[in-house]
Amino acid sequence: MEQANVTNGVGNYTESCPSIDEFRNQVYSTSYSLITVLGFVGNGFALLVLFRTYREGSPFHVYMINLAMSDLLCVMTLPLRVLYYVRKGQWEQGDFLCRISSYFLYVNLYCSIYFMTAMSVTRFLAIVFPVQNLRLVTVGRARLVCLGIWIFSSAASSPFLMSGQSYDKVTNKTKCFEPPQHSSSRLPKLEALNYFSLVIGFVLPFLVILLCYAGIVRTLLSRTPAARRQQNSASKAIRMIVIVLLTFLVSFMPYHIQRTIHLNFLSRKSSCAEQTSMHKSVVVTLCLAASNSCFDPMLYFFSGEGFRNRLSSLRQTMRNSTLHRVSKQKPTMILESRENHNLDAS
Repeated sequence: MEQANVTNGVGNYTESCPSIDEFRNQVYSTSYSLITVLGFVGNGFALLVLFRTYREGSPFHVYMINLAMSDLLCVMTLPLRVLYYVRKGQWEQGDFLCRISSYFLYVNLYCSIYFMTAMSVTRFLAIVFPVQNLRLVTVGRARLVCLGIWIFSSAASSPFLMSGQSYDKVTNKTKCFEPPQHSSSRLPKLEALNYFSLVIGFVLPFLVILLCYAGIVRTLLSRTPAARRQQNSASKAIRMIVIVLLTFLVSFMPYHIQRTIHLNFLSRKSSCAEQTSMHKSVVVTLCLAASNSCFDPMLYFFSGEGFRNRLSSLRQTMRNSTLHRVSKQKPTMILESRENHNLDAS
């Protein structure tokens, strides 16, 4: 096991710190493998249903498609990370793929946050301002919003393209996906980037979502019991609130809090115990951040606008297509059977 000499903040002596590479390699490879399978199957199936029923388009439908595409883009790069950690931290895929893999993870992270915010605002307008919603929220405007989210998230995440693979002289390995070291010259830039993404990419969207959900709950509670029973939008809204808040609390919040603490931690002296716990928390929270791709299919199925109806419609369409194909084949089969019978008789 690798050792690292670290200066303790209390005195001037150094102590040998055990590496967490074994823990990191096991957790990352297992977690990313599971996220890849669940994310690919869930989002791939959702995209199939959404694209096959595109004629029933709505603004919410547009956001769901873009969210699923963002998730698929992310999970397609995770096998490269799995390969890296299975090989005990040896990167052999080249500098370009190292940069792209890191970049797409963060593009997905912030696209997911913004698409969930847009979906929450759309649901808020539909419930709280139903009349104005018909005029303000259209498919064309939803597409423009999605385009803006893609451009902004891609541009804001571009600094992650600046850092690629590196060579570690201690382990004699080519590295990728490695966090910054203590007193690194990159720390000031990383801290500035972190605070920007923390405020713009997490805090503000989360506040918007909380305000939207407060307005939705207040409107639903102010309705009469009879009105609440008649409208299906109430149950959809409640399910959406639960799933989005669960995603933020499990995936996004721990990661952003821990990342901020970690960058501040790197700029000061620390003991081995502090370093070990901090590095392990980096591993756990990054896995949780990547797992947002597994939560989104729940959002489509349980709160998506008519998603289950779209699924039923797709099944019916496929069933009708199969029956139509079989019915066309039957006369041909009967004719061939008669011809064979006549040949046998002659």
